[in-house]
Amino acid sequence: MASQTQGIQQLLAAEKRAAEKVAEARKRKAKRLKQAKEEAQDEVEKYRQERERQFKEFEAKHMGTREGVAAKIDAETKVKIEEMNKMVQMQKEAVIKDILSLVYDIKPELHVNYRI
Repeated sequence: MASQTQGIQQLLAAEKRAAEKVAEARKRKAKRLKQAKEEAQDEVEKYRQERERQFKEFEAKHMGTREGVAAKIDAETKVKIEEMNKMVQMQKEAVIKDILSLVYDIKPELHVNYRI
C-alpha cells in the first residue's frame, strides 16, 4: 500500500511540475508575442514618420511652403482683380450708353397673339 501511495504521490508531483512548465511556457510565449507586437508597432511608426518626412520634402521641393503658396495665390488674385477693375472702367461708359439706348428706344407695337 505504501508503495502505491508513494507512486501516486510521485505521479501527482510529476503532473504538478509538468503543469508549472506548461504555465511557464505560456507566460514566455505571451511575453514574446507582446514584445513582437511592440516591435512591429515601433517599426510601423518609424516607417510612417519616414514617409511623412519624404512627403514633406517632396511638397516643399515641388510646391514650396504653404505660406509661400498662399502668398502666391493672394498676389495672383490681386492682379486679376486689378485687371478686372481696369476693364470695368474702360468699358463702363460704353455699356451704360448701350443699355440706355436700348431702354430709351421704345417701339410700341401689338403682340402677335393679340386679337382684335
